[in-house]
Amino acid sequence: MRRYETIFILRPGAGEEEINRVIESTTQIILGDQGSIIELNKWGMKKLAYLIKKESLGYYVFCDFAGTPEVVAEIERKFRIDDLVLKYMTIKTAGSINEEEIQLAIAEVSEKATAVVDGDADENESEQLIGDDQEEDTDED
Repeated sequence: MRRYETIFILRPGAGEEEINRVIESTTQIILGDQGSIIELNKWGMKKLAYLIKKESLGYYVFCDFAGTPEVVAEIERKFRIDDLVLKYMTIKTAGSINEEEIQLAIAEVSEKATAVVDGDADENESEQLIGDDQEEDTDED
């Protein structure tokens, strides 16, 4: 197996159901050929650098996965057929990846996600503390 990253942009008018349908279809293609999803992120609506099919906005989705070249060919074939997909790009990030490396990569992504959540909580706590300090200062005046 090889490791790939795919980013695809969907039409901004697509509803949540349609977005989830495209994502689910993509994940089924990967998992159906004994591949593994390492990371799947919905980046959300972003402004495009230039018009694509007369659209100035797009819904970005990032997928990091392990699979075969046939999986990539099938995903891209489906993207070409689907009118919802404005643009897509797949890159090979590793020529070979084994099951142990896949599990390590998934663990790393999970750790990053929990660190971000913990970091957000820490930021909120520090903002709260700063806010409390400022309230105390204003009381003294």
